[in-house]
Amino acid sequence: MDDIFKPEGKKRGVNPVFIVGMIVGVLLIGGAIYLLSFKPPMAEQTTKLLEGSYREGSPEFAALNKDIIIATDENTVESPMGLGTVSMFIKGKVRNKGTRNISTLEVNVAVVTQKNEVLREKRILVVPIQQPILGPDQTIPITLTLDGFDRKDDRANIRWKVTAIKADN
Repeated sequence: MDDIFKPEGKKRGVNPVFIVGMIVGVLLIGGAIYLLSFKPPMAEQTTKLLEGSYREGSPEFAALNKDIIIATDENTVESPMGLGTVSMFIKGKVRNKGTRNISTLEVNVAVVTQKNEVLREKRILVVPIQQPILGPDQTIPITLTLDGFDRKDDRANIRWKVTAIKADN
């Protein structure tokens, strides 16, 4: 009976395997951060991808742009958020009705009012990010989110505009 109330013996310290595991984990995380620091920022990567692409105003842009058809999907959703704002989940489709492969395609998406005033807009790089090449008669689905709308905003229409394009010969 006296054994039950007897104080326990010496408590063990921290397990050395646990300490070694923690050190290895910290070294692995530090190594991953070090390797990721060499990757250029997304803006720099996008700029590099858009090099040599045609912009609005050039005759090549006009010739390639007439073959690109962008349509808004009927599954676009407006969703109220917890802070009282509204987010729009916009879906669309980009179709190449031309005969050339599109290797770079940047699109500007804007939500406008009934008076054609832009509420929010976003630029996205469709090709080569979502698909490596947009071939002739191919279609790519686009999905993006635009946040920060007020509930009272007049979200009348969605406008799509090609801002940069490059085709393979």
